[in-house]
Amino acid sequence: MDRWSSLDNDIDHPWLPNYQVYDVSSYLDEHPGGDDVLLRATGKDATDEFEDAGHSKTARELMEQYCIGELDQTPPPIPELEIVSKGLPQKVLNFSKQYWAVPVTVVGLSVVVGFLYLRKK
Repeated sequence: MDRWSSLDNDIDHPWLPNYQVYDVSSYLDEHPGGDDVLLRATGKDATDEFEDAGHSKTARELMEQYCIGELDQTPPPIPELEIVSKGLPQKVLNFSKQYWAVPVTVVGLSVVVGFLYLRKK
């Protein structure tokens, strides 16, 4: 499918997936419904549009000559995610070690200042 993605919405190379990929660029002028019908269906699954138009058996046979490949309908594989630790718990632990010293220092200094103040009296 990647090979054909560059053709998406390209007026020089229209293609219509109908569970298959078609290059109808040489058929644009001959299409009974006009080229705009084909161009609106480029780059997507046009199965419903094709079926809703009620194409004849002859039209279906005519389509065979424009088929350039099959549309891969398998979903792309989901990549496995790798979980990488950024060390966030260690950073939180380091911050908590640093911040406990501030209140202890304030309380310690308050006790010393209070003791010295009471001693002067």
